[in-house]
Amino acid sequence: MKTEKNIIVDKSFDLALSMIRLYKKLINMNEFVLSKQVLRSGTSIGANVEEALAAHSKKDFVAKMIISHKEARETRYWLRLIDRSKLINEDITSYLNEVSAIINILSAIISTSKKNLGISVKSV
Repeated sequence: MKTEKNIIVDKSFDLALSMIRLYKKLINMNEFVLSKQVLRSGTSIGANVEEALAAHSKKDFVAKMIISHKEARETRYWLRLIDRSKLINEDITSYLNEVSAIINILSAIISTSKKNLGISVKSV
């Protein structure tokens, strides 16, 4: 049985793994607040993508993807905060690039899905 690759599933899962590694680094530096925030939002993206794939309707699919999009934007916020606060001596650029790519993909998925449903598409 051949399984099809799904870029948003793969990218959101890879980001979740990256957020787990970042969380561990932050915890080792006794940073407990921001570490938990970025872990929760960063792993929630993929979880909501998975839920969207099992949606009971096309509208439910869009709703779950919108939640994923919001979680991705939140993750970007926490990453920028970690970066600018200089909590760790590490370049956060690769994480920011990963989450920005995910935001762009989710925006496209949401816009296309809304158009296909005949729903007004505001900027996502």
